Amino acid sequence: MAVTTAVILAAGMGTRLKELGKLAPKGFLQLGTIPIVEESVIKLLACNIQRIIIITGHLSEFYEQLQKRYPQNIITIHNPKYACSGSMYSLYCARSWLNDDFILLESDLIYEKRALENVLNFPKENVILLSEKTNAGDEVYVETSGEIIIGMSKNLEKFTNKPTGELVGISLISKFLFQQMLQYAENYFSHTLSIDYETDTLVSIAQSYAVYYKVASNLIWAEIDDANHLDRAKSLIYPKIILKDIF
Repeated sequence: MAVTTAVILAAGMGTRLKELGKLAPKGFLQLGTIPIVEESVIKLLACNIQRIIIITGHLSEFYEQLQKRYPQNIITIHNPKYACSGSMYSLYCARSWLNDDFILLESDLIYEKRALENVLNFPKENVILLSEKTNAGDEVYVETSGEIIIGMSKNLEKFTNKPTGELVGISLISKFLFQQMLQYAENYFSHTLSIDYETDTLVSIAQSYAVYYKVASNLIWAEIDDANHLDRAKSLIYPKIILKDIF
């Protein structure tokens, strides 16, 4: 069955962007003519994703305005505890809306459309997208064994083997895997809401349930967490994406 739903995690406070993060959510950084999150929306629609759920938090009114521009496609769900929770709690807030497989991505990404196609066309369910080395700073590395992931961390010293690639932040999550993620998270929420969907939840589940990976060769992409990331995105990455996706 074709995947028709996407979830965009957009509740973060953007504190590492300092003043920029106070003015607008990270998804509303603008490198071209529209915000980067709207560029994601357009690429998702071009891949036949019909329903896009955006989990909001910090400055959620920006996303409410975006929803009004795409009323047939975008649903916003607010994480009221965004200031004291991690990305897994944001995803948990959408549990009532997710009854099928879905694409999961983050609001602060810029990427060529091929990134989405790599996970949508993957022959198995439950796949996270990896790239080759970027030297971007603040990378999340992924360790694998055969076809599946076994570890994920920003600290290379935690790995037994050389990492296979870097986490892009675009994944395809099956209904069954999501149920496993919810169960894992619920066991922790009584102690803390500050757990992440990837380095905490997915990695733990992958110890007993297959989560596959796809390395996208020569992928053009960037995550924007701080001023250095933003400068790199503006000067180096975004111009390449524009050329790749238009021509």
